[in-house]
Amino acid sequence: MAQEARPRTVGVVLAGGVGQRVGLGMPKQLLRVAGRTIIEHTLAVFEAAPEIDEIVVLMAPGHVAEVEEIVRRGGFGKVSKVVEGGASRTESTWRALRALGPQECDVLLHDAVRPLVEPRIITGCVEALRTHRAVTAAIPSSDTMVVAAPGPHGEVIQDVPDRSRLRRVQTPQGFRLSVIRRAYERALADPEFANRPATDDCGVVLRYLPEVPIRLVPGSEHNMKVTHRVDVHIAERLFELAGRAAPAVAAPRIRRRALEGGTVVVFDGDDGDDGVGARVAELAAGYGAAVHRFSRDRDGVRVEDPASVSDVLGRVAKESGRIDHVVNVSGVPRAGRLRDLAEPAVAEVVQIGLLGPVTVARAAFPHLRETGGQVVPAVFPSGVGDGAAGGLRSTVMAAAAELTRALAQEWSDSGVRVNCVSPEPAGMGDDPSPAAVAEVTLDLLVSGLTGRVVDVPGTP
Repeated sequence: MAQEARPRTVGVVLAGGVGQRVGLGMPKQLLRVAGRTIIEHTLAVFEAAPEIDEIVVLMAPGHVAEVEEIVRRGGFGKVSKVVEGGASRTESTWRALRALGPQECDVLLHDAVRPLVEPRIITGCVEALRTHRAVTAAIPSSDTMVVAAPGPHGEVIQDVPDRSRLRRVQTPQGFRLSVIRRAYERALADPEFANRPATDDCGVVLRYLPEVPIRLVPGSEHNMKVTHRVDVHIAERLFELAGRAAPAVAAPRIRRRALEGGTVVVFDGDDGDDGVGARVAELAAGYGAAVHRFSRDRDGVRVEDPASVSDVLGRVAKESGRIDHVVNVSGVPRAGRLRDLAEPAVAEVVQIGLLGPVTVARAAFPHLRETGGQVVPAVFPSGVGDGAAGGLRSTVMAAAAELTRALAQEWSDSGVRVNCVSPEPAGMGDDPSPAAVAEVTLDLLVSGLTGRVVDVPGTP
């Protein structure tokens, strides 16, 4: 028997809020977190989801053109339209339903300010809609919930529901278009609905189509809603944690498509053939890139010297006509414990480890702006833990990480991507091999990621 075709699935990103509770005087979905606006993070998840065929965005009044530019610049090809939202969540959803037209489909309604939604949640909702007409992501409540009632001197507890049956509802919430549209038609025809509106779309279905069961799909604690000012900082840290995971291993054809015909510049700390820099250069060349590797020992190119770095990049650009990726694998010299270091050794570590990434990134920017390329201001090679240990090691790596995140945000409008690679923190096993660090670096080059500080797992 032939398998039944999957219905068209439309992701509706609801971004109609104006962010009053965040208190920043702008729609919270336009705040920058981890190098991108919140709505860009959300759109990227839906754009990458193979189950999503089309995306419709509902945006706060007065900001439609801004989102249209974000869509254009970000290459979100699944976005078919950006529609101005209404004065309430209910009105925005209704405008979205009308914008979808008469053809039956599955629709996932998602809060734009839940940028950490995991792909598996989208997959779960779409799969659940094969057998149900209404679904929602939800997670168990880890807190005891109470029903409050007014008392003589403030609220008092009226009831304590059984926590094992309580769930915290999230989005996406998914429906057959005909079901959610019929529920809203009944709601808008009810004079009492305006006085007691539902807080979400499942609430509308539950009240006006009680015969339609709503299936629960496992959500995630990370799928938080950015509502208050503190949520912005929490989301930033969650993105930071998620960003430390290595990118997906790219297939050879993807690597070749991304690198072939391009130009990669590698700044290396030594001229050996078995280090990270040599292996990155070898991998990139193997996939068709023109590679220019400059060694501190062999070529005298010092990454902390702006004139030296700028001169090298200028010569490569003139020779190749373009620069697509710049990778700094100079690392830090093996210097021993901080308390035992002489002043010249401390100065060398600081110059190479702190000033070097800044110099490389700054000199690379004008070239990468022309190609929409990427700079990796620091790849800490294997064995960095044996060198500038303790305080200096931590300082150098932390500075490179913060530089990466800051530049990813600062340069997002220019199309230049910024990422960083480091071994896992001390105590997580032996240092990763140069080959492992090089493979992760190459996967970053061919990815569309930015603002990532990736840990390369060591050997247990």
